[in-house]
Amino acid sequence: MGTLKINHFAVWGSFVFLHVLGFLWYGPLFGKTWMRDVGMDPAMIEQNSPGVAIWITNAIATIVPLYTLAWLFVRLRIENAFQGAMIGLLIGFSFVFLSNMTGDMFAQRPYGLSWITGGYSMVALTLAGSIMGGWRKYAG
Repeated sequence: MGTLKINHFAVWGSFVFLHVLGFLWYGPLFGKTWMRDVGMDPAMIEQNSPGVAIWITNAIATIVPLYTLAWLFVRLRIENAFQGAMIGLLIGFSFVFLSNMTGDMFAQRPYGLSWITGGYSMVALTLAGSIMGGWRKYAG
């Protein structure tokens, strides 16, 4: 096979997919529990709308890790969806979930909050890894 390259379509497809997943995760699936655990309610959000800055930050905080993952996949020669999913899961668990869990424990936040926030990262990186690992691109 040829030299692997970053597939920008796979990265941006993952970006869109992760925003849909985030909407579902922090909305109908776990939204009420997450809001309770972080001490927020819908009325508080209505009164103090964060504005556009939060969505710009969210976009940057999604695309940078996705491009980092894509770069890593090229270096590791990840050539299928399963390999991509496993690397995504490993990164999500070891670098994000465990850090969230530790921080939440020291901050004495509810234990379930770690499973919601860290769980999202694990699922998101696993699925993005699967997409980018399976939808690969080779140079010339």
